[in-house]
Amino acid sequence: MVFVGFGFLMVFLHRYGFSSVGFTFLLAAFALQWSTLVQGFLHSSHSSHIHVGVQSMVNADFCAGALLISLGAILGKTGPAQLLLMALLEVVLFGANEFVLLHLLGVRDAGGSMTIHAFGAYFGLVLSRVLYRPRLEKSKHRQSSTYHSDLFAMIGTIFLWIFWPSFNSAPTSLGDTQHRTALNTYYSLAASTLSTFALSALVGGGGRLNMVHIQNAALAGGVVVGTSGEMMLTPFGALAAGFLAGTVSTLGYKFFTPILESKFKVQDTCGVHNLHGMPGILGALLGVLVTALATHEAYGDGLQNIFPLIAEGQRSARSQAIYQLFGLFVTLAFAFVGGSLVGLLLRLPFLDSPPDSQCYEDQIYWEVPGEHSDEAQAPLSMEEPDTRA
Repeated sequence: MVFVGFGFLMVFLHRYGFSSVGFTFLLAAFALQWSTLVQGFLHSSHSSHIHVGVQSMVNADFCAGALLISLGAILGKTGPAQLLLMALLEVVLFGANEFVLLHLLGVRDAGGSMTIHAFGAYFGLVLSRVLYRPRLEKSKHRQSSTYHSDLFAMIGTIFLWIFWPSFNSAPTSLGDTQHRTALNTYYSLAASTLSTFALSALVGGGGRLNMVHIQNAALAGGVVVGTSGEMMLTPFGALAAGFLAGTVSTLGYKFFTPILESKFKVQDTCGVHNLHGMPGILGALLGVLVTALATHEAYGDGLQNIFPLIAEGQRSARSQAIYQLFGLFVTLAFAFVGGSLVGLLLRLPFLDSPPDSQCYEDQIYWEVPGEHSDEAQAPLSMEEPDTRA
């Protein structure tokens, strides 16, 4: 998911394919190592040692996922030095936020609706606002997609879709809880896919489908059940949540992304607000609702695995739901404050960000085959900008 799914999902930019896949490769490899150390210091240090295992590797993958979500908001407008500095600092903030939620507040968020998706999306969006480029119009012609770049991006979509149930269920308890998480995620993804196709045709010109919607909004079902997937959501609840997430995400790409740039000066390259931000918040709120309805009768012996504090009598279902809601606010605070501070650091001139006229262009950082030929250097045609930004 991290290397193929996120990497290829971002190759829709027809002049930025090398950078989309390459920088994803670079940041993920860096984050996996750095996150293992950071989370080890916070979570699993025993007698001056950090214990590593499959679970620590999965947690580091989750952190890399949040980092790549943030990358989607600023893709094409930052250089590799800026991205590495962002990774260095965001991994620390991710680890701190996760530690506060899961260990200090006792919040349940197995699939990361809050800790991964909401945090990564709004951290990236705040970064994009701080790094706002008023003259980005000079590179608008490079922000469009082509037939083949969109086809490659669908590889990322299919990869993410297939593996999202394992992504959400990986940190859950073995047995019924893990199976339930995988099933709820599949149902939600299927429903979000159907609602995306239906709504894309409805809001598109001439009843035709928009590939941007299909590539992204069809995945919103996996995001929305990140928190509640391990809970007694029921198949109907998962289907309803996925349908709602796909609808909200599709409408976001169609109507809200242009408003973000024109009114709020947020240039969201990949539309992470629609795929991860809004569905992540919906997922957190769904988790609050399902938590408030938790009972010993519904969960039986499995209550100890999902809500140990309720099973032990330390909290009621209602108080646990309040903690879940508070966890969402804590996550947004980490994202907004952290994104603002990191964004200010990324504005430092020696970090060598690309000029406004050379954004979304591979040739600044990569040796591109045929780059010195007349055809490669010919002026690009002014295609209609992609609707992601």
